[in-house]
Amino acid sequence: MNEKLNIVLIHGGFVDGSGWEGVYRILRKKGYNVSVVQNPTISLEDDVAVTKRVIAAQTGRVVLVGHSYGGVVVTEAGNDPKVAGLVYIAAFAPDKGESVETLIQNPPAGAPVPPILPPQDGFLFLDRSRFVASFAADVNQSRLGCVHG
Repeated sequence: MNEKLNIVLIHGGFVDGSGWEGVYRILRKKGYNVSVVQNPTISLEDDVAVTKRVIAAQTGRVVLVGHSYGGVVVTEAGNDPKVAGLVYIAAFAPDKGESVETLIQNPPAGAPVPPILPPQDGFLFLDRSRFVASFAADVNQSRLGCVHG
Protein backbone atom coordinates (compact mmCIF):
# COMPACT_ATOMS: atom_id res chain seq x y z
CA MET A 1 0.00 0.00 0.00
CA ASN A 2 1.48 3.34 -1.04
CA GLU A 3 -0.58 5.67 1.15
CA LYS A 4 0.23 9.40 1.10
CA LEU A 5 0.59 10.83 4.55
CA ASN A 6 -1.38 13.90 5.51
CA ILE A 7 0.86 16.66 6.82
CA VAL A 8 -0.62 19.02 9.40
CA LEU A 9 1.37 22.20 10.10
CA ILE A 10 0.96 23.96 13.46
CA HIS A 11 2.23 27.52 13.99
CA GLY A 12 3.88 28.99 17.06
CA GLY A 13 2.67 31.67 19.42
CA PHE A 14 2.44 35.34 18.47
CA VAL A 15 1.99 34.41 14.79
CA ASP A 16 -0.61 32.70 12.63
CA GLY A 17 -0.78 29.92 10.08
CA SER A 18 0.25 32.16 7.17
CA GLY A 19 3.88 31.65 8.18
CA TRP A 20 3.64 28.13 6.77
CA GLU A 21 2.65 29.33 3.28
CA GLY A 22 6.00 28.57 1.62
CA VAL A 23 6.26 25.11 3.19
CA TYR A 24 2.62 24.41 2.34
CA ARG A 25 3.22 25.23 -1.34
CA ILE A 26 6.37 23.08 -1.53
CA LEU A 27 4.69 20.07 0.07
CA ARG A 28 1.54 20.41 -2.06
CA LYS A 29 3.69 20.59 -5.20
CA LYS A 30 5.27 17.29 -4.12
CA GLY A 31 1.81 15.75 -3.93
CA TYR A 32 1.21 15.71 -0.18
CA ASN A 33 -2.13 16.45 1.44
CA VAL A 34 -1.34 19.45 3.64
CA SER A 35 -3.40 21.33 6.21
CA VAL A 36 -2.42 24.39 8.19
CA VAL A 37 -3.97 24.70 11.63
CA GLN A 38 -5.11 28.20 12.54
CA ASN A 39 -4.89 28.02 16.32
CA PRO A 40 -6.65 30.71 18.33
CA THR A 41 -3.71 30.81 20.81
CA ILE A 42 -6.09 31.63 23.66
CA SER A 43 -5.16 28.48 25.61
CA LEU A 44 -3.21 25.29 25.04
CA GLU A 45 -6.41 23.29 25.49
CA ASP A 46 -8.16 25.28 22.74
CA ASP A 47 -5.18 24.91 20.40
CA VAL A 48 -5.02 21.15 20.97
CA ALA A 49 -8.79 20.87 20.37
CA VAL A 50 -8.52 22.79 17.06
CA THR A 51 -5.57 20.62 16.01
CA LYS A 52 -7.46 17.43 16.89
CA ARG A 53 -10.40 18.61 14.73
CA VAL A 54 -8.01 19.00 11.79
CA ILE A 55 -6.58 15.52 12.47
CA ALA A 56 -10.10 14.05 12.58
CA ALA A 57 -10.89 15.59 9.20
CA GLN A 58 -7.99 13.73 7.53
CA THR A 59 -8.36 10.47 5.68
CA GLY A 60 -5.46 8.24 6.63
CA ARG A 61 -2.30 8.72 8.65
CA VAL A 62 -1.10 12.14 9.79
CA VAL A 63 2.27 13.71 10.49
CA LEU A 64 2.08 16.71 12.82
CA VAL A 65 4.67 19.45 12.32
CA GLY A 66 5.05 22.11 14.99
CA HIS A 67 7.13 25.27 15.09
CA SER A 68 8.04 27.00 18.38
CA TYR A 69 4.98 26.84 20.68
CA GLY A 70 3.41 24.56 18.06
CA GLY A 71 5.72 21.84 19.40
CA VAL A 72 3.77 21.87 22.66
CA VAL A 73 0.54 21.55 20.68
CA VAL A 74 1.78 18.58 18.63
CA THR A 75 3.06 16.90 21.80
CA GLU A 76 -0.43 17.10 23.32
CA ALA A 77 -2.36 16.27 20.13
CA GLY A 78 0.09 13.59 19.01
CA ASN A 79 -1.52 10.77 20.97
CA ASP A 80 -4.31 10.52 18.40
CA PRO A 81 -4.35 7.06 16.75
CA LYS A 82 -4.18 8.65 13.27
CA VAL A 83 -0.85 10.33 14.07
CA ALA A 84 2.09 8.51 12.48
CA GLY A 85 4.77 10.94 13.65
CA LEU A 86 5.67 14.27 15.18
CA VAL A 87 8.11 16.78 13.70
CA TYR A 88 9.55 19.63 15.76
CA ILE A 89 11.02 22.58 13.84
CA ALA A 90 12.81 24.96 16.21
CA ALA A 91 10.05 23.95 18.58
CA PHE A 92 9.44 23.27 22.22
CA ALA A 93 9.36 19.54 22.89
CA PRO A 94 8.17 19.26 26.47
CA ASP A 95 8.60 16.15 28.54
CA LYS A 96 5.90 15.01 30.96
CA GLY A 97 5.23 17.78 33.46
CA GLU A 98 7.07 20.46 31.45
CA SER A 99 5.53 23.59 29.95
CA VAL A 100 6.77 26.45 27.82
CA GLU A 101 7.26 28.41 31.04
CA THR A 102 9.53 25.75 32.56
CA LEU A 103 11.43 25.26 29.30
CA ILE A 104 12.31 28.95 28.89
CA GLN A 105 13.46 29.38 32.50
CA ASN A 106 16.93 27.94 31.82
CA PRO A 107 17.91 28.61 28.19
CA PRO A 108 21.24 27.34 26.86
CA ALA A 109 24.21 29.65 27.41
CA GLY A 110 24.12 32.56 24.94
CA ALA A 111 20.60 31.83 23.72
CA PRO A 112 18.23 34.80 23.74
CA VAL A 113 15.44 34.50 26.26
CA PRO A 114 12.03 34.94 24.64
CA PRO A 115 10.84 38.41 25.61
CA ILE A 116 7.49 37.29 26.97
CA LEU A 117 5.97 39.75 29.40
CA PRO A 118 3.91 38.71 32.44
CA PRO A 119 0.28 37.93 31.57
CA GLN A 120 -2.12 40.86 31.25
CA ASP A 121 -5.80 39.96 31.61
CA GLY A 122 -4.89 36.35 30.80
CA PHE A 123 -2.97 37.17 27.60
CA LEU A 124 0.74 37.12 26.86
CA PHE A 125 2.55 39.93 25.06
CA LEU A 126 6.11 40.43 23.85
CA ASP A 127 8.51 43.10 25.00
CA ARG A 128 8.94 45.08 21.76
CA SER A 129 12.35 46.41 22.80
CA ARG A 130 13.73 42.83 23.01
CA PHE A 131 11.76 41.29 20.13
CA VAL A 132 14.33 41.69 17.34
CA ALA A 133 17.23 40.16 19.31
CA SER A 134 15.14 37.14 20.22
CA PHE A 135 13.06 36.50 17.09
CA ALA A 136 14.80 38.21 14.19
CA ALA A 137 18.48 38.70 15.03
CA ASP A 138 19.56 37.35 11.64
CA VAL A 139 17.21 39.56 9.60
CA ASN A 140 18.47 42.68 7.88
CA GLN A 141 17.53 45.49 10.27
CA SER A 142 16.31 47.75 7.44
CA ARG A 143 13.54 45.21 6.78
CA LEU A 144 12.31 45.51 10.36
CA GLY A 145 11.21 49.13 10.36
CA CYS A 146 7.68 48.24 11.37
CA VAL A 147 8.83 46.29 14.44
CA HIS A 148 10.79 49.08 16.09
CA GLY A 149 8.34 51.01 18.18
